[in-house]
Amino acid sequence: MADKVLLIGTLDTKGQEFKFLKEELEKRGVDTIVVDAGIVGKPFFKPDISREEVAKAGGGELEELKSKGDRGKAVETMMRGVAALAKRLYSEGKIGGIMGMGGSAGTGLASSAMKAVPIGVPKLIVSTVASGETSRFVGEKDISMMYSVTDISGLNRISRTIFSNAAAAMAGMVKSGKLEEKLLEKPLIAATMMGVTTPCVSKAREKFEESGYEVVVFHAIGSGGRAMEGAIQDGLIDGVLDVTTVEIINRLVGGVCDAGPTRLEAAGEKGIPQVVSCGGIDFVNFWAGSIPEKFKKRKLYQHNPMVTLMRTTREENEEAAKVIAEKLNKAKGPVAFFVPLRGFSSVDAEGKVFYDPEADKAFIQSLEKHLSSKVELVKCDNHINDPEFALKMAEFLKKMIPVKK
Repeated sequence: MADKVLLIGTLDTKGQEFKFLKEELEKRGVDTIVVDAGIVGKPFFKPDISREEVAKAGGGELEELKSKGDRGKAVETMMRGVAALAKRLYSEGKIGGIMGMGGSAGTGLASSAMKAVPIGVPKLIVSTVASGETSRFVGEKDISMMYSVTDISGLNRISRTIFSNAAAAMAGMVKSGKLEEKLLEKPLIAATMMGVTTPCVSKAREKFEESGYEVVVFHAIGSGGRAMEGAIQDGLIDGVLDVTTVEIINRLVGGVCDAGPTRLEAAGEKGIPQVVSCGGIDFVNFWAGSIPEKFKKRKLYQHNPMVTLMRTTREENEEAAKVIAEKLNKAKGPVAFFVPLRGFSSVDAEGKVFYDPEADKAFIQSLEKHLSSKVELVKCDNHINDPEFALKMAEFLKKMIPVKK
């Protein structure tokens, strides 16, 4: 992969600053491919990729965008354009990192390109909005953001220092080298975990690592599930141990750990082997003090000072099983669903606050009703956090993904 940095900016309004940044990168031995995503004024210097090319890649024509005078639509088109260009250049092996600067629009342009390339590709934005709420820009990608402190408007002793530091950071990332090949040869397993399933996932992870696999664990709180689906789509994952599907029930009932409508779909689309279970299906997550009025008479449990859990009903469990089955039935690769008959989480065990065998049984029966015969259903006389249950799932998935000798 090349060490070139894709430098994305609006060269009409921030051309001077981008020229300085380009020179700072080149001082450190890093070549650039400059993309001009400006729309109205003339570029301060000649880019490698013109704004006309960006607009076309985004499905528009620059002159038409200018004539309509709709800045929002124009920026949206340019965002699509830089994303398409970044994806193509990365797939062709022409770039090894992406960098940008700006306010909300410039940050949005840069982050759109960054979201189009896999995790692990260096990504850095110098932004005026970096000290605020940045989730809309970062999403589930490994995007680094550096607060610009001043507005990105001209060069001065403060901005020069910050831009120079940013260039040094980016140069260090793209020139730092790649992981050793022997590490990359290990099959990579993605697993989902929450506090209530930690013993299960930790035991399975230990077993995988002892057997020559590498495991990356995603926290199933919404953003974690989205991040895992993205990593699978990026081609980074060889197999999935989806123990904690609590994000599915959160989406159905309206909890805060909602990973979106495509949760539990990427592995199936890619044909990647997956072993799935029902960790956390027994509850829905809410922030403490923000329980919707309609749920306040339900069985609640304070998981910690920040989070309150609500026990799910038979009907909610039945619907969750149906949704899970419909998603898994579409899988192009091998799938198994493991059911722990003695409880779905640490709070759903005999003597615990959410223990409700009838509600759990409703989930199991609905799963049996809707699951295709091509999905192997394995019922185990265990609680989800029993070591034996974790090892059974790990061994099953290992057979689907043998380690290279």
